[in-house]
Amino acid sequence: MSRDVQERESEFVDRLVHINRVAKVVKGGKRFGFAALVVVGDQKGRVGFGHGKAREVPEAIRKATEQAKRQMIRVPLRDARTLHHDITGRHGAGKVVLRAAVAGTGIIAGGPMRAVFETLGINDIVAKSTGTSNPYNMVRATFDALKRVDSPRAVAARRGLKVSELQARRGETAVEA
Repeated sequence: MSRDVQERESEFVDRLVHINRVAKVVKGGKRFGFAALVVVGDQKGRVGFGHGKAREVPEAIRKATEQAKRQMIRVPLRDARTLHHDITGRHGAGKVVLRAAVAGTGIIAGGPMRAVFETLGINDIVAKSTGTSNPYNMVRATFDALKRVDSPRAVAARRGLKVSELQARRGETAVEA
């Protein structure tokens, strides 16, 4: 492997979220298989998840990691530490609420969501999962929410405003409240 490929690979942080063992009963005993759920991110706003299945755990993790690197998304972050706004996401019976938090809050989230936020590079967030506790659906619901996060620049472009005008309006509504 060349040096530049190794450097590109090392920029990613991967977290193993869940391993599932399944057994197939055959003549002469049981055959075990493993499924791995892995989250990969660069801690600078890019994150992806993958699901791999194989007879051995390391092979399942390798497959899941490769799939996660292929399916990465970019999430706009405020001050490289939290989200720009609160958002909800869902997948199947899994529902998550993600709320932006002030500096120093930390990551307040359950297991699978915490892995996503740590690899994404978010330092301050409050998240709540309702519905299912299935890690696959929790991760997919979290990604559903993260895909719909908008930056002020994107909102201003959509409305035909300047970012400074948009932020000024935000200040006005806070004073009125």
